[in-house]
Amino acid sequence: MVTVKDRIKRAAPRQAREQLRELLVKYGERTADQRPLPDFLVIGTKRGGTTSLWRYLLQHPLVPPLFPAWNTKTSHYFEENFGRGEAWYRSHFPTRRQRAALERRHGGPSKVGEAAPLYMFHPLAAARVAALMPQARMVVLLRDPVERAYSHWKERRTEGKEPLDFAAALAAEPDRTAGERERLLADPTYVSEAYDWYTYRERGRYLDHLEPWLDRFDRSQLLFLASETFYRDPAASYAKILDFIGLPPYQLPAYDVFNDRPSRGMDDAVRAELRSYYRPHNEALADRLGMTFAWS
Repeated sequence: MVTVKDRIKRAAPRQAREQLRELLVKYGERTADQRPLPDFLVIGTKRGGTTSLWRYLLQHPLVPPLFPAWNTKTSHYFEENFGRGEAWYRSHFPTRRQRAALERRHGGPSKVGEAAPLYMFHPLAAARVAALMPQARMVVLLRDPVERAYSHWKERRTEGKEPLDFAAALAAEPDRTAGERERLLADPTYVSEAYDWYTYRERGRYLDHLEPWLDRFDRSQLLFLASETFYRDPAASYAKILDFIGLPPYQLPAYDVFNDRPSRGMDDAVRAELRSYYRPHNEALADRLGMTFAWS
């Protein structure tokens, strides 16, 4: 039997952890003027390999993690937390002193960033990034949109947020997300779970969501890479990304895949419908970027 005393003992460590978290957040904000903005962002796509890439980047000795230590790969600032302000955003990154110490230790330039696949898709993120960090570099992983949509659905299904089968979820998407993009544009403080959770089909219209970034940043600041290439040859892809960010070469001991959900099991009729649907979007994307994708 669990007594009241036992519950108090269990609650005490949790309360202590929460208090420590709050103190660290406040410390980060107080020292925000000593914390430079990030050099790069991994902006997409969801279910395209951003978690694996971020884990690889953190293994580079000149890429420090976010602050405080419990932050995994993103602050969600440019979509969910924009109202918290610049000082709050800066609080997530290391100080100039910490970066300088890292550079002395490893003899090269440190590069700081975050990975947030919703940034590419959020209708206000590109303008917000351009206003605050016009010199930042963006890495964009683009996965076959058919496979991406199914993997997205599987993630939501596994998390218990999706009660519908894949075909039904695709059919319900227009009603579930109706007006959400317009609400995001109309109210900068608005946060939409539906726009994040249930946009299985819409997220794969990549060019629609990349145009705001292409309009605001020089092409030299944007690196596009097919997720399939990243998975097939991670060492070469990693080397290319490091060079783009401005980091010296670094060979990892292994290139494990993180957060993977294989796409086996998709209904053939659904797959064929999605292939047909995305074909003109893929062709427009390939033409705009001057790239060839196996799935385009």
